[in-house]
Amino acid sequence: MATAEQVKALVRSHTEGDDDRFLAVAMQIAAHAARTGKEKLAQELQAIVDEAKKRRPLEVRPRSVPLVRPDSDLAGLVTATFPQTRLVDMVLSQTTRDRLDRVVLEYKGAARLSEHGLTPRRKLLLVGPPGSGKTMTASALAGELGLPLLAVQLHVLISRFMGETAAKLHLVFDAMSRTRGVYLFDEFDAIGGRRVASNDVGEVRRILNSFLQFLERDSSDSIVIAATNLFEMLDEALLRRFDDVIQYDLPTEEMAKSLIQNHLEAFDVNKLKWPSLLPATHGLSHAEITRACGDAAKDAVLAEKAITTETLSAALAQRKHGK
Repeated sequence: MATAEQVKALVRSHTEGDDDRFLAVAMQIAAHAARTGKEKLAQELQAIVDEAKKRRPLEVRPRSVPLVRPDSDLAGLVTATFPQTRLVDMVLSQTTRDRLDRVVLEYKGAARLSEHGLTPRRKLLLVGPPGSGKTMTASALAGELGLPLLAVQLHVLISRFMGETAAKLHLVFDAMSRTRGVYLFDEFDAIGGRRVASNDVGEVRRILNSFLQFLERDSSDSIVIAATNLFEMLDEALLRRFDDVIQYDLPTEEMAKSLIQNHLEAFDVNKLKWPSLLPATHGLSHAEITRACGDAAKDAVLAEKAITTETLSAALAQRKHGK
């Protein structure tokens, strides 16, 4: 029988009109039926899918076929999700927003670019402090483009056995060609550190060299995102392999105000004294401001009181002191 995730994926693909995803999930259900001895069901599903494909016009460019769950070779190496986040949900500097909008524009226009021998930006390096929106950006790009987000689990990828990490990297990059999506390498400095570092060892150099080779050879339709808090630790050879390096910073007062308004939209914030409140956001990341808003909201609900400048300032101060 279909798993709960497969049923949800079927319904979601139907409501979104994504025939490719619907048929791909149906084939996964057929494959599972065959493995569990339900040969007749598997054959019937296969026939239905084959007939559906025959009735459809050929597409010049295949659409993405997201994974409901990674195959056995990738099990544990990546986690697959279907984000609903959009760039409009994020509070970003105008410069960062413009660069991300450019990524979306080029990716959607990839076919036209290809006609002129051009390729879209799709290998991105995101750098900035923790909690500044790098990981959320991967979700937002996946949501904007209707692609699955496949987050690479570095703690599983990196092995102490010689050559094993490179073999796992090969599996991930091979998957990029088979399943179009947004592939996220978070905390990328774990494999992208400088090869001349004093604590460097031979296997670390081999891991980075393997990544550089795979990234340079990759010509898939997938988006590759590497995110790091430690830009200064990255090997310089990495920078020229990426199509764009996008910088994230702590929010300005204007951005902090937008964050607070977004996350407390269910409450009356019109009486907040912004000139005295916003200085309390200095030095805090997007994530820390968001958590402070959550703390203030819960306190207000439990006390059956409104959110005030004083209570929100206290929540922000608590986050700052807890750093």
